[in-house]
Amino acid sequence: MKKINKIKIYINGKKTLVERGIKLSKLIKDFKIPIKKVAIEINRKIVNKKQKNVINIKKDDKIEIVHFIGGG
Repeated sequence: MKKINKIKIYINGKKTLVERGIKLSKLIKDFKIPIKKVAIEINRKIVNKKQKNVINIKKDDKIEIVHFIGGG
């Protein structure tokens, strides 16, 4: 039997399957997230984007991505 190499996470409330052991930096790249224009929260904690290369995404993580919008 083949081992499943995907885990379930939630991005902005939507269930998503991603590779087991994926880093936040790869998730940002794969989903084409404009890193300079967003704030990222994992499990209700704001992420320091400078650490995106060392943060591992785990099963059932809840990731919220908020886009900055200018206006007045």
